[in-house]
Amino acid sequence: MKKAVLIIVIIVALFAALFICKNFIVKTSLMKGIKAVTGLKLKIKSVDVGLVNTLIGFEELKLFNPPGFVDELMIDMPEIYVDYDLGSFIKGKAHLQEVRLDLREFFVIKNEDGVINLDSLKVVKGTKEKKVDETKKKTEMPELQIDLMKLKVGKVIYKDYTKGTPPKVSEFNVNIDEQYENISDPYALSSLILVTALKKTTIAKLANFNLGPFQDEVRGKVLDVTKKFKETSGTLKEIGQSAEKEVQTTVEKAVESSRDAEKKIGDTAKETVEKATDTFKKILPFGK
Repeated sequence: MKKAVLIIVIIVALFAALFICKNFIVKTSLMKGIKAVTGLKLKIKSVDVGLVNTLIGFEELKLFNPPGFVDELMIDMPEIYVDYDLGSFIKGKAHLQEVRLDLREFFVIKNEDGVINLDSLKVVKGTKEKKVDETKKKTEMPELQIDLMKLKVGKVIYKDYTKGTPPKVSEFNVNIDEQYENISDPYALSSLILVTALKKTTIAKLANFNLGPFQDEVRGKVLDVTKKFKETSGTLKEIGQSAEKEVQTTVEKAVESSRDAEKKIGDTAKETVEKATDTFKKILPFGK
């Protein structure tokens, strides 16, 4: 009896320890994961891990620039939400059923030496070294599968310090809200975020930063659900417009036929009345 009670106490204690430590464990794991993917330091204010469900919420995340930049911050994220598959994590794989990523501000900085902060990202370094060896990618990067990612980008800011302080600043309120499916490559994920953030700006041109290789990295590896939805909506709209035009043509033909019929009936009626009038004139005494 005492042994059974002791086992229960140990189990409760383990769960209590897990409950206390879970946020710290997940927070540390994410920071290490981001470091592995980007090569940069990440700071997280708070983490909330569901003990019953498989939801994880991260709040007030900040990704910092490497040394050599006056501005410390590269990306300001108010929140990240992740719905993960527990079974895959037990097997040592990162299978995320849904990821909601919100980038409030993205800072692209060119320092006084003409170096861009984006060049410090591992995905950029790998691209500039032409092609990262696939076996090297597999050993360096964690296994990843994201079924659905909802990506928001609010503002992208470019600061150019090449002519001294204060820098020349260009701000772009992009307000992007898009969805992507089937992301299985950490390099493709980093490239996707980079391309999505910059595609509605002129920063690539201002900073002389080539987005082409990153677009190639994403192409064929990630399904753009937003684009697919728009294309489907466009097709449905075209079908609707075609059907509307066809109905309009049919109605116009019907109206035209109706007018022709009305005209014929009117002419026939007029002719009949005239004939009847002539007949009455002949019959009646006052008709002549």
